[in-house]
Amino acid sequence: MTRAELPPQPMTCLKGEIERIMSFYHPRCIDPAGGYFQFFNPDGSVHDAGTRHLVSSARMSFNHAVAFEHLQQAQHADAVRHGLTFLRRAHRRPRPGGYAWILRDGRIHDASNHCYGLAFVMLAYAKAMAVGIEDTRADLADTWNLLEAHFWEPRHGLYADEATADWVVSPYRGQNANMHLCEAFIAAWRASGESRFLDRAALLAHNMVLRQAEQCRGQIWEHYRRDWHIDWDYNRNDRSNIFRPWGLQPGHQIEWAKLLLQLDRHAPEAWRLERACRLFTTAVELAWDPLHGGLIYGYDPDGKPYDCDKYSWVQAEAMTTAALLHVRTGESAFGDWHERIAAYCRQNFVDPATGCWYRIRHPDNSEKPEPGAFSGLTDYHTLSAYSDLIQSGCEPAGTDIPIKTGAKP
Repeated sequence: MTRAELPPQPMTCLKGEIERIMSFYHPRCIDPAGGYFQFFNPDGSVHDAGTRHLVSSARMSFNHAVAFEHLQQAQHADAVRHGLTFLRRAHRRPRPGGYAWILRDGRIHDASNHCYGLAFVMLAYAKAMAVGIEDTRADLADTWNLLEAHFWEPRHGLYADEATADWVVSPYRGQNANMHLCEAFIAAWRASGESRFLDRAALLAHNMVLRQAEQCRGQIWEHYRRDWHIDWDYNRNDRSNIFRPWGLQPGHQIEWAKLLLQLDRHAPEAWRLERACRLFTTAVELAWDPLHGGLIYGYDPDGKPYDCDKYSWVQAEAMTTAALLHVRTGESAFGDWHERIAAYCRQNFVDPATGCWYRIRHPDNSEKPEPGAFSGLTDYHTLSAYSDLIQSGCEPAGTDIPIKTGAKP
């Protein structure tokens, strides 16, 4: 396989999409009292003014950093600083350490510690530093130290998942936190140049994608017991936990493929590209809905559909990773997948009124109403996807969503 050569391309279309989405969130998401409003009605009014979720607090800061990077508008840099101040002063707990999971009306509602949340805290600090908004080296070190002290398991080379407010670690182990830490560590390395971040990201990828995937025929299962053996029954038939769904998640197989490509760009290893191609291809072939289009949310260990709803983040990750694989390999199959998924997204997920993406659709792509339709939605995956496409040199097609890359098969 050879890398497809890309001529320099203007990115006005993709930057326009970033600006369009951010025009919904900014400035209405800014709470002058601190942090960001995170729950909106479809008309843009605030649905819940008092609740702050750590993941959304961090993601919203990341989003503004992405907007500043590509649009160079000072208002977004100011919004990043506003968000980081809230992370440090409201979510951060000096004693006994950690970041509160949920705040309500300025007070801690859920003080439990989540590795998944710390991954996004690190990502927010890293992105701010990378785009020159603020030197967050001390914050990156602090977050690393929290992870090292409480969640890191050297014997397994992976992170535990959840702990109480006073750091009693639960027996649950999960891949999702490790995947997003891999993402955050790559970003932290890019921002700081500290090799420990890239080394740890590479180790997480190796242990999850090679070692752990051996337990599930080459794919990455979501849930594990304390000894890192698969827990096949965790949350089976319970679809209420959006952070820990049962089954194989095609979106997560695809995200790992993207992370392998990013790692391979900085620290090449022979196995990564081959495994990225395999993870992506298996996921889209099993998850693509041939009748209605789009990728379903989950399938069982035998590849049979389990949850056929369509989630925006799955489509966004697949659209982007297909393009990145096409750029890297020049193989037309990946370019075809990119076009197919992007066209599907443009038709079914982009809200023409706001520019944001609907969070979830029924299997037939009809609307799936939710209480407070924008509750907890930040468009993090969408904005990250557009940013990744810009950085890879993918060519806009003059439409709301790019439907091809500049690579020539």
